[in-house]
Amino acid sequence: MDRRAFLKLAGSAAAMAVLGRFALGAEKPSRKLNFVFILADDLGWSDLGCFGSDLHETPNIDRLALQSERFTDAYAAASVCSPTRASIMTGKYPARLHMTTWYEASANPPLNHLLIPPVTVGNMPLKQVTIAEVLKKAGYTTAHIGKWHLGDAEHYPETQGFDINIGGTYSGAPNTYFYPYSGTGTFGDGKFRYVPHLELGKDGEYLTDRLTDEALKIVDAVKDRPFYLNMDYHTVHTPIEGKEELIEYYRKKIKPDMRHRNPVYAAMVHTLDENVGRLLARLDKLGIAERTVVFFFSDNGGLAGRYRGKTVTDNSPLRSGKGSLYEGGTRVPLIVRWPGVTKAGSICSQPVSSIDFYPTILEMAGLSGDPQHNADMDGVSFVSLLKDPIARLKRNTLYWHWPHYYFVNPRIGPASSIRQGDWKLIEYFEDNHVELYNLAEDIGEKNNLAEKMPQKAEQLRKLLGSWRKAVDAQMPTPNPRYKSRAGK
Repeated sequence: MDRRAFLKLAGSAAAMAVLGRFALGAEKPSRKLNFVFILADDLGWSDLGCFGSDLHETPNIDRLALQSERFTDAYAAASVCSPTRASIMTGKYPARLHMTTWYEASANPPLNHLLIPPVTVGNMPLKQVTIAEVLKKAGYTTAHIGKWHLGDAEHYPETQGFDINIGGTYSGAPNTYFYPYSGTGTFGDGKFRYVPHLELGKDGEYLTDRLTDEALKIVDAVKDRPFYLNMDYHTVHTPIEGKEELIEYYRKKIKPDMRHRNPVYAAMVHTLDENVGRLLARLDKLGIAERTVVFFFSDNGGLAGRYRGKTVTDNSPLRSGKGSLYEGGTRVPLIVRWPGVTKAGSICSQPVSSIDFYPTILEMAGLSGDPQHNADMDGVSFVSLLKDPIARLKRNTLYWHWPHYYFVNPRIGPASSIRQGDWKLIEYFEDNHVELYNLAEDIGEKNNLAEKMPQKAEQLRKLLGSWRKAVDAQMPTPNPRYKSRAGK
């Protein structure tokens, strides 16, 4: 046996040993709530059947929505992945954490624009007490499956409160969705990308399926103990790759008047739905669904740009997509099933954010958490909305901060935004102009009211500036080299 084969077997044996330890430690079935947090990557607000897709078939997620409470105005705390993931883990705004862009870009801001973005935090600080750490201390088995993207090896899930980590690394995407998932060349940067702890696969194996396989093993092993499962799929992030038979199915289904027209992306959404169904079915089979809270969420809006010459997705009726502070970049699907509490098929239109999951889970679990960490937590519990979807939170204002350029579309430049009630304002830092929208009347953000309502715009702008100061938000700085070139 060569060294590579030995290491694969050793890694598999180590994982089985961890699962065996938890299974053997089981005694009487726990009556505490379990938590399954399903996080899709780059899934747009209208990419699901239950949120209005005209092409994608998502019967399992649609069924979950009918059993749950569906949120129409749920937001990622950022328009890109790592900051939102950090907000889920900490309950804090990315701006407060100084984690406002993805890990790889944090230390290397581009120098070829009008403004120079700040150097930001790439590793989620160990001093932050994650929701996993709180639950682990309370006796929960904690497992992370799939994408992590919150730091280097010294900041992997094992260092942030997770007993089990399968697949979580610094990287934001696999080289391919087909086994062995590793290699170089897909993203053109020469970096070797891999998904660890998925050895001993077989040709044709698909990443979304394999991650669910690993999750099912864990659920089987810890079913009698309280557990928290982070089920973080890479789907539907680039590379846009699906199973050939599904691609052909959707290629035949597309009609000229459809908004969603990418058969490969549709195939990815389809497989995501199948695997959500597999996971939910296992909870039912094990008899633990009635004491398991299920969250379904996306880390930012859908990628509205092109990949290999084809538009990835369409977030209509929302404007724009990933990387942007328009609604298409930050508004995302959210479904919550809390058996015995949420009303089947209920819909809530109150704005909630990814910063709110941490305090919500604390309240659900009856835990107070760490007082020092909680002292500057930004999120609020939305348990009251789960009990009554027409209730209102005491908070009515949400904020976003993006002091960067989005490489897919550099025209999406540094900006901050605020939503207060139905009003939304975006402030751009290159020229300091603002845009004002009434989302109740203009969900597509087509009618900029800033000039017609200057007092309202100024009121929100001042609130936004005060918030940035309160959280010590990092700002971009003028680029003198860019100015000198422009002047020639």
